Amino acid sequence: MGSLGSLVSCDQEEVLIQNVCEIYDNLSTLQSLKPSKDVDALFTRLVLTCMPPSPIDVTKLPGRVQGIRSKLIRLCGEAEGLLESHFSALLGSYSIPLDHISIFPYYTNYIKLGRLEYTIMSNYITNPNPSDIAFIGSGPLPLTSIVLASNHLKTTTFHNYDIDRSANALASNLVAADPDLSERMLFHDTDIMDVTTGLSDYEVVFLAALVGLNKEDKCKVIDHLAKYMAPGSLLMLRSAHGARGFLYPIVEPSDLPGFEVLAVFHPMDDVINSVIVARKSKYQY
Repeated sequence: MGSLGSLVSCDQEEVLIQNVCEIYDNLSTLQSLKPSKDVDALFTRLVLTCMPPSPIDVTKLPGRVQGIRSKLIRLCGEAEGLLESHFSALLGSYSIPLDHISIFPYYTNYIKLGRLEYTIMSNYITNPNPSDIAFIGSGPLPLTSIVLASNHLKTTTFHNYDIDRSANALASNLVAADPDLSERMLFHDTDIMDVTTGLSDYEVVFLAALVGLNKEDKCKVIDHLAKYMAPGSLLMLRSAHGARGFLYPIVEPSDLPGFEVLAVFHPMDDVINSVIVARKSKYQY
């Protein structure tokens, strides 16, 4: 029975890989990844293909498939940025943008992810009402910061870092009409690799899934955070598990020298990202 089960598993993996590669081929022929009927249909198909729990280890696939995975993660990152820019601009056309935020098709996912991350963070944070939190890679539609600031951390100041000035301009416009969030949501047009001692100001640092699209770049950012974050502060990272690793980079606990990994959570529902929480070592890294 065991060997039969492994055969079925192998067959399922082959079908999964075949489907993912086919979707990649279709995506790579598109002239633009801006939101459109074709783009939306292909990415919806990709997400639905990769969402079910799978024992596949995408980091150990053959070189050709690894190459496709790397390119696919970049395409996902580009498309996600374009989708967020589109909806941020649309929301920004309203006099009170946040009143209409639910028009973003994945808003409920961010509500769930925000609740999950807040719950996990609450188990480990020493101060239940942190004064300052940093979010690295906040983008044009900083929904995590908005959800956490609105629903969970109602006195915390959120420092949103993104190297794209136009993304920050769109994001800032979303909260400008809100008397509370406009005061507590700050935006920095800064490469986090250029921020040094300032990182020690934050009790919690969130690292977006698409900051560092490959292992090398991701580890450079993590090493930088390990060097400059305050001892005892928390790092909240997003990763991926199983077939979801075709969509986002995977971070392993072993990729976090200078941190004590406290918890790893792999959602099984439509929240795609895994969550890792780690504490900065009290010893200098």
